[in-house]
Amino acid sequence: MSQFILINRIKVQNANAIAGFTWGFPAITHFLGFTHNLARKLAEEGRFNDILLTGCAVISHEQYVHTYRSSYDYEFTQSRNPPYLASHNKADTPPVIEEGKMNLTVSLLIGYQGNIGNRQENFISWLAKKCLLQRLAGGTILNIKSIETHTPEKDNISRIKRKLLPGFVLKDRSNYLEKHYFSLQENNMGVELLDAWLDFITLKQKSRPKCELINKHLKNNHKIHINDLQYAELLEVWQTHLQQVPYQEASIPNKLKNYFSELEEVGANEKLLKQWQNYCSPTQETQADWEYIRKPEAGFLVPIMTGYKAISPVYNNTEVESTRDNETDVCFVESAHSIGEWQSIHRLKTTEELNSCLWHYHYEENWYLCKHSTAQQQKEEDISNSKNITENPDDDFL
Repeated sequence: MSQFILINRIKVQNANAIAGFTWGFPAITHFLGFTHNLARKLAEEGRFNDILLTGCAVISHEQYVHTYRSSYDYEFTQSRNPPYLASHNKADTPPVIEEGKMNLTVSLLIGYQGNIGNRQENFISWLAKKCLLQRLAGGTILNIKSIETHTPEKDNISRIKRKLLPGFVLKDRSNYLEKHYFSLQENNMGVELLDAWLDFITLKQKSRPKCELINKHLKNNHKIHINDLQYAELLEVWQTHLQQVPYQEASIPNKLKNYFSELEEVGANEKLLKQWQNYCSPTQETQADWEYIRKPEAGFLVPIMTGYKAISPVYNNTEVESTRDNETDVCFVESAHSIGEWQSIHRLKTTEELNSCLWHYHYEENWYLCKHSTAQQQKEEDISNSKNITENPDDDFL
């Protein structure tokens, strides 16, 4: 049976708004790091060391990125903290360290294993204290509305949903990226994964040659010859063609080509046929309308940072200068990016769907990722994670 800890309406000030080369919301690693730190503290706490945390869902309620609109783009609001350094002359202003910050209100739905029983009041009090002493996404936690435990019955999550509305849960959509990447490779083996990723996050437009005369001609013919199926079919074929975005010369139906090839170039047909010629074979001088190209999949899809990829071997601490401590081995990494979807919490209908929103750590050689897992993968990884936490409570994991 699924069990959840709901940390509801966490108000965070000055959280990190930049994740890899995306911005607007903290990386998912921040929230799993917050959960992992709580799990370590639970392992150290004798009263609650039988409670294991098994994943985290992120629900956003409100966010405000510290930006302003310049003449050409958004820019982050910067400040000097502190305004001067005690070690320097007060007349010398220290440089601004560029950073992106934001205020946000989020809820965390954390899965757990174990039986809290009659310790619930003490557990929630202890958890609230530990949460307020931590940072979330580098920001300061100002307030937490409430902390509750839930054990929803099968296919009944209405109580949790009412607590979280209005809110949007972040879901992993890396499967969309994989599917689109393979579809692109079918036509071009030289395509890169970055190309597929950019198709989800960029606003793309493509021109379609002007066609108002063609459209008017086919509609008028259909009205005049209302009982003639030929003109009705031509209009339907044309309208279907217009719905195909982006415009492609090769996609123009042969029925239309045959029809316009038989028209005599006299009177009003001269301008019509000239426009048809430009529509079929556009040039640099052809007038056009611009159409937005649809994303590969539907939904409120956003680019997200989901972990790290090793780009170097693991070095002994003594081999690298200026490390944060004198013991931990060092490995250089780069950010790993994927696709996520913001989905309204009211769309979740069953406990299984709620469980599928939990993010988990996923480890492979040279890869450290956050992603959704199947039920079996969750069980295996949760057992592995709990062993690591219990055996190495002092390990500085994040």
